[in-house]
Amino acid sequence: MRKFHIPVPTSATTKSIRFPDDVIAEVENCIKGTECSFSAFVVEAVRVALDNLKEDDSTDNA
Repeated sequence: MRKFHIPVPTSATTKSIRFPDDVIAEVENCIKGTECSFSAFVVEAVRVALDNLKEDDSTDNA
């Protein structure tokens, strides 16, 4: 399983998404004092989740 790391911002396309207030607060607390944006953090979290799903699929099919 790939570990989550706080990413460096990259170029991207804008998408709108709603988050629960408690999730926003936790993410903002995690990125406080870093150069990471909220969006970059969420993108990295989604990438890790997608990688984990791929690993789960390959394990289930083995």
